[in-house]
Amino acid sequence: MLIGLEFANGVLVAFSFPALQGAVPQVTDRAHLQQANALLAFARNAAFVVGPSIAGLLVVAVGSGWAVGYDAVSFLLAAYCMGRLRLPAMVREATTSMVHDLRVGWSEFTSRTCVWIVVAAFGGMNMILGAVWFTLGPAIARDTIGEGNWGLVLSAEAAGFFVMSLVLLRVSLRFPLRAGMISVATLGIPMAMLGLDPQVMPLVAAAFVAGAGTELFGIGWQTALQEHIPGQVLSRVASYDALGSMVALPVGQILAGPLVLLLGTREVVIAGAVLYIGLGLSTLLSRSVRNLGRVVEPEPVSARPTAAVSA
Repeated sequence: MLIGLEFANGVLVAFSFPALQGAVPQVTDRAHLQQANALLAFARNAAFVVGPSIAGLLVVAVGSGWAVGYDAVSFLLAAYCMGRLRLPAMVREATTSMVHDLRVGWSEFTSRTCVWIVVAAFGGMNMILGAVWFTLGPAIARDTIGEGNWGLVLSAEAAGFFVMSLVLLRVSLRFPLRAGMISVATLGIPMAMLGLDPQVMPLVAAAFVAGAGTELFGIGWQTALQEHIPGQVLSRVASYDALGSMVALPVGQILAGPLVLLLGTREVVIAGAVLYIGLGLSTLLSRSVRNLGRVVEPEPVSARPTAAVSA
């Protein structure tokens, strides 16, 4: 039953993520897109900080089943709030099909070098992340710094997310992809520390920096897509982004065990960390990634959504 529900949940998340990407520019002035994305990240990160405490209180007060039930109600409330949005209808061709839309989205995705280069890099980076940080990390921590301290490391990473979302409410990124790729590469540092000689406080500090860097990339990447890709195709490009970036994540989780048996834990972790940093920084060899700047001027009238209102 849980497997079936999680499969359905994955399908729905894969639908809602790119759809929401396309909705943000429709309710936000173009000059404030970074701040809007930072505000959404702040709310999400705040929920991650407060949520476990509320969940713990609910479990103690009414039991775990009811706690999950309240969580389900919160999603229904979010759906109701989203349903209250009235977004401008996008200008679309008179006749279209899903296959046609997929082709248009693919054309838009592949025509922008900076987009497919970053997505291709993240295919490899997320495979490494799935193997080293998500799968081997807890096992290494159990045998070295302890499970409780591993929780402290993950909390520091989450604190980095939270702090960076606050910072980017005030600080504007001039070159979002350049700053983002340099920052997200810092996650390779705590990975390497896991493979060398993990010590609690240095690992906590490195995880905090990596969390901040990861959030900087996320906000910068979303802002760059929303500013440089027309609204009519933004969600389709975001779909290809999600597919290319995330498809290798479970592959890394599956390969972690066989690779450790073949090469050894330390070797896999250190090699993964070096490759993660290398993949992230290699994207900066492309001028389209390195020099992509902000676009704050208004869109041409012809590119804006029509004034028609849809649900």
